[in-house]
Amino acid sequence: MAYDEGLAERVRQHLGADPAVTEKRMFGGIAFLHQGNMAVGVTGNDLMVRVGPDATDTALARPGARLFDMTGRPMRGWVVVAGSAVAEDEALGEWIDEGRAFAASLPPK
Repeated sequence: MAYDEGLAERVRQHLGADPAVTEKRMFGGIAFLHQGNMAVGVTGNDLMVRVGPDATDTALARPGARLFDMTGRPMRGWVVVAGSAVAEDEALGEWIDEGRAFAASLPPK
């Protein structure tokens, strides 16, 4: 599955030149990792965000968010946000910052 390169570029721009952030192809898309831990990614036209198990319910209450489920086994701690819900830079930035903050709270890999 191809991914929205325009959305991926917007993610790159928001993350800036943070040396702790790397990119890796995963899940048929592209993932952005903070110190080796996935923070956000782009799959298809959507944004994947690692919010952590404790923040899952709050994240799911936000517009366009659904539980991450690629294999028929939903993963708490991960959400997928519809591309239409991150069309505005402010909304995209909030999700990216949330994913990066959770990834930064984990031990580096």
